[in-house]
Formats: sequence, structure tokens, C-alpha cells
Amino acid sequence: MRDALSIFLIDDDKDLLRATKQTLELAGFKVSAFSVASEALGALNADFAGAIVSDIRMPQIDGLQLFDRVRKEDEDLPVILITGHGDIPMAVKAIQDGAYDFITKPFATDRLVQAVKRAVEKRGLVLENRALRRAADQARDDLPLIGQTPTMERLRRTLRQIADTEVDVLVTGETGSGKEVVASLLHRWSRRASGNFVALNCGALPETVIESELFGHEPGAFTGAQKKRVGRIEHASGGTLFLDEIESMPPSTQVHMLRVLEMREVTPLGTNEVRPVDLRVVAAAKVDLGDREQRGDFREDLYYRLNVVTISIPPLRERRDDIPLLFGHFAERAASRFKRDVPAISSAVQRHLQGHDWPGNVRELSHFAERFVLGVEQLPASTPPSAPETGEVLPLPERLDRYEASIIREALDANGGDVRRTIAELGIPRKTFYDKLQRHGIVRSQFAASKSGQI
Repeated sequence: MRDALSIFLIDDDKDLLRATKQTLELAGFKVSAFSVASEALGALNADFAGAIVSDIRMPQIDGLQLFDRVRKEDEDLPVILITGHGDIPMAVKAIQDGAYDFITKPFATDRLVQAVKRAVEKRGLVLENRALRRAADQARDDLPLIGQTPTMERLRRTLRQIADTEVDVLVTGETGSGKEVVASLLHRWSRRASGNFVALNCGALPETVIESELFGHEPGAFTGAQKKRVGRIEHASGGTLFLDEIESMPPSTQVHMLRVLEMREVTPLGTNEVRPVDLRVVAAAKVDLGDREQRGDFREDLYYRLNVVTISIPPLRERRDDIPLLFGHFAERAASRFKRDVPAISSAVQRHLQGHDWPGNVRELSHFAERFVLGVEQLPASTPPSAPETGEVLPLPERLDRYEASIIREALDANGGDVRRTIAELGIPRKTFYDKLQRHGIVRSQFAASKSGQI
């Protein structure tokens, strides 16, 4: 986390300020020292990832006034007050009002360092939870593009950059990875959002039907064509046409589709009338159309015409750190839909989430979450945490990582998410514990943590 060890130190006693700053810097903190509280307040921002240490008795704005202003801006930002003996009653009142801690002068170096470490850890958890909530809020519109991994952040950023352009887009990704969601977002984030978003799965229609669906037809164009039908292409004029599984489009239809893309016009079956269309095409494929063997009989010229911009959606197994967040959202959505509470997540479920390869990607995870909420998902009592279903032998470091993550989840599960008891059981320092949570993508709040375990 950016600036995770940053400290704002405020004291009008310049000698004490210099000595305290040196103490904290020797303990590994990045310290910004201020002799006037107003300067510290001016330098703060909502994403400040550290803690504030301030003397109480100062001119202009004292420590209590500083704390009150900080609390109004961000009540979760930890403030540690340094007090003289006579200021203890005021400091106790500040603690009751939400200050993180107070330290009386003269203080032992270790007392200050430990208090600051705990405050920074708490701040890190607060910001992490906020980020998760923001991602969950974003997920309402962007599912299954929710995720904090760099790959997903780049994907969302790229979609924002190209959404309002007029280029055609080719989306590649495995089954269930969210290709239609990407196409829908490109439409909604563009100036075409007021037009129609028209989707057609090229692999779901027989060759005798797909041309009628795409290009439309006039009465009598073929046996059974009794009424005029506006095709999907014409219906998408002014909006976006999404062609899913385009690799399944019949060769004869590909020829006609190439003309649509080049000329932006369509000729319905049974007429010689050429109708102009204003549309953007987003095509999706499960295979790499740039690979001759995978492309098969798909026309190379059509591929190059579609391949103006290519968006690749990573499979879920390549962004495992996003799985807990996705699963949590899907479980809450299922609980709301089925009017049930989200069950406690067992260690077996946790191991399955991290150990399974999810060949069905986000769609498979969503269905798993629904079965989990309904209580019909049956898992082995001990799913091996490091055995991929493909039979692939993982490198030793990765197997050890998965095993370590499973041990941490089991300890959290056994202790109801209580941090103190979990750390005691694992026998590791608190900072190491939180580092490992972040490394393995473990969300502690999913283990029904008690309030006392959040410090």
C-alpha cells in the first residue's frame, strides 16, 4: 500500500520534534514533521495511509482541535496524542471521542513506536476495506470485471479509453470470462449508449437462420418468410452490434458480414435495396483468430477487419487474488435473491476457491456461490490445497504458498476471524500476519470477525 508507513508528527517544541522524528525514522517510518498544526492539516488528503502523532499543548491550533478537525474529515484516521501529566483527563476524553491513543511525557521510545505501529496497521485495514467496498460498488455495473489485480485494473482503464471511440473491437476470452459484459460496457460508456445494444450468438443459430437474423428479410424471401423482418444489423444502427462466438459464423455469412463492416450498409434477403447503417461492431471469440490452426475456416480478411482493437479477458485462474472478492459479491447477491443469510465460509470452501482452476471462469464461480448459499454444494472434507485438477505439477514455491494460505484460512476459521487468537495460534508477528493476508488475497472479514479482533 502506498505510503503505508507514513507519519505526520506535530509538535511546537522543535528540539522534541527533531528527536521524536529521528526515533520514528530509525523504526522504519517515513516522517513528515510540522511545528504548526495548520500545515499538517493542509498536507492531509483522503488517501493518507499512515497515522498522526501530535502534542496537545500548541499555539493557534492545539492537539485536541487538530484531532477534532481530522475526525470531521476522516473519523478512521488514527491520531495519537502526546500529553503532559496535567493533560491526561483531556486525553482520556479524546480517547472516548475516538482518538487512537495517548502517551504521557516523558515516554519510553518503545512505547511510542509500538503505538504508531498498531495505528498504521489499523489504518491499512481501514483503507483496504474501503477499497474492497469501492470495488464491490463498482461491481454492480461492471461484473464480472470486479477485481483489484493489475490485469483487471488495466482492462477497466483500457475499456474507458476506447469506449467512446468509433473503432470496432475484438474481445477474446474463455467461456464464462465476461465477453458480453465487456461489450455491454463499451456500449454503455460510449456516446452510442442511447442506441440499441443488439447481441447475437453466432454459434447458437443454424446456417439457414443466421443470415435472416443478421440481415433481415422481405416477405417471400424464402419459404416461411411471410412478414418483413428487420435484421439485427439494421436494428443496431445508431448503437452497438455484439457478435458472440464469431468464429462459428458460417463462411457464406462471413462474406456478407465483411461487406457490412467495409461499406456500413446492409441488403436484406429478398431485396436489392441497400440500406446504410451506423453501428459499431464488437465481436467475441473463444479462440485465437490470429492463429491459423485455431481460426480454421474463419476468413483471414474478416479477422483483420475486426481486429482494429483487441481486448483480452484473463481467465479467473490467472487472477486468483480477485476470487475472494468476486465470491463474496456473488454470495451476497445470491443471499438477497434467495432471501437467505450468507453461510459461514468453511476452510474446505476457502481451499476450493483458491485451489480450483475454474474452467468456467466467473460464470462457474457465480453458480458455485449460489449453490453455497442454498447449502447444496458438496465438497470433500479436505480438498488438497495445491493439487491442480489438470494434473499439472506446480513448482514447489507455489505449492508452499497455497499450503500456507490454507493454514491461515483454517486458523481464521477456527478462531472466528479473531486476529489476536489467530496470530497466537500461528505464532507470527502481527505485521507478518497482515502481509500474508494481502499476499494471499485473504479477506479477514469473511470469517465473521468480532469487533475486538479488528485492532
